[in-house]
Amino acid sequence: MQYDVIVIGAGVTGAMTAYQLSRYQLRVCVVDKRLEPAAETSSANSGVVHAGYDAKPGSNKARLNVRGNALMEEVCHALDVPFKRIGSLVVAFSDAEAETVKALYESGVKNGVPDLRVIAADEIYAKEPKLQPGAVCALYAPSAGIVCPYELTTAALEVACVNGAEYLREAEVTAIEKTADGFAVTAGGQTLTAPVVVNAAGLFADQIARMVGDDRFAITPRKGEYILFEKSMGKTVSHVIFQTPANGTKGVLVAPTVDGNLYIGPNANVVEDKNDTSTTWQGLEEIKTCAAKSVGGLDMRLAITNFAGLRATPSTGDFILDSPVPGFINAAGIESPGLSAAPAVAEEVVSLVRESGKVVMHERADWTRTREPVKRFREMTDDERAALVAENPAYGRVICRCETVTEQEIRDAIRRPAGARSVDGVKRRTRSGMGKCQGGFCGPRVVDILAEELGCDPTEITKFGGASYMLTGKTR
Repeated sequence: MQYDVIVIGAGVTGAMTAYQLSRYQLRVCVVDKRLEPAAETSSANSGVVHAGYDAKPGSNKARLNVRGNALMEEVCHALDVPFKRIGSLVVAFSDAEAETVKALYESGVKNGVPDLRVIAADEIYAKEPKLQPGAVCALYAPSAGIVCPYELTTAALEVACVNGAEYLREAEVTAIEKTADGFAVTAGGQTLTAPVVVNAAGLFADQIARMVGDDRFAITPRKGEYILFEKSMGKTVSHVIFQTPANGTKGVLVAPTVDGNLYIGPNANVVEDKNDTSTTWQGLEEIKTCAAKSVGGLDMRLAITNFAGLRATPSTGDFILDSPVPGFINAAGIESPGLSAAPAVAEEVVSLVRESGKVVMHERADWTRTREPVKRFREMTDDERAALVAENPAYGRVICRCETVTEQEIRDAIRRPAGARSVDGVKRRTRSGMGKCQGGFCGPRVVDILAEELGCDPTEITKFGGASYMLTGKTR
């Protein structure tokens, strides 16, 4: 199959790139080895839109973080993705930490972070009364925000598909060959050709780059573990609370989610296995201990789950955005603040595609930049709910009681472009299974609905693709 641009990777970088490329009269194909978009790093991170003060001035990270932050609100509005600009605090509890805060402020000013300032203890506790006593000062960044990373990813890919992009699932790239006209990409046993290939393969971007002879960098997986609390804890803090950074990381956060939960984490530990998303007793204890430094009284009985994600840490120390081979474009090493920078990274990739001269980029007159609004039953007024149920009674059948997700919302998530094909796919699009019971009650019904919509037997339904079958067989 012939395309103009092949994007390898359906994480937030690849999805946002496809979204921006779909503005042009191009045949775009997104390929990914997983069944669902945002299945790796983009489904397991902090969901913070960073202000951009901590990246090294002059780096790609600094430049694209600040630009991406500025673009994020507009992008989320267009894609019907919730975004909240709640601000962040880096809190110092000693004179030594206060010096770090001062250094971060100076870095932020150089990076062009808007409205950044250092605040004293009285203002800190006015903003966050539940912080531990003894705060000396804090770096206040009002431009920081929170977003759901997997919803943003899915929405961007969906709109790209509405605009004509193709999405190939469970299509792992195993080879790339240079041809007279560009590249032949072997993905999922198929051969795809295009003059331009974008490498947005996250943790595996170094392996993809080596397929075209680019061995300048390596990707090391760095694992971060998290603990998520129920929504009754969601108002414990109203800002993203950072500790002063150490060991090249942003430290353990205490922060609300855009959906109303609270989480603590992550830690940061280098691992060898790029598929190791296990949590450990030691790691979770580390998170609890560190979080208690910032906020006391966190009731662990109200924790509903824990999880881990991997960051694609590059050997270069910075985002890799270049074209080592004509027509082959790296968007690699996109670790934190990759989510924050995603809209700006996509802009840069589009510029590199244009500069390659391999394709003609005419803007489409009929480009759709917005997503069809998602019907979220839990957010509606009683009158809005009544009208919706009168139109379609399936909107009134609640499947997930914890998150108030209805049958028709689940069917909609499956039917939309680049729709759900697994239990986790439904979960990330609708929040079914994200409440206190973690799918214990709604899970079987979600399996049934998936089977009905996909026209298959329930035993064929998986949790997240591959061999992760929800059922092993029939009892009768």
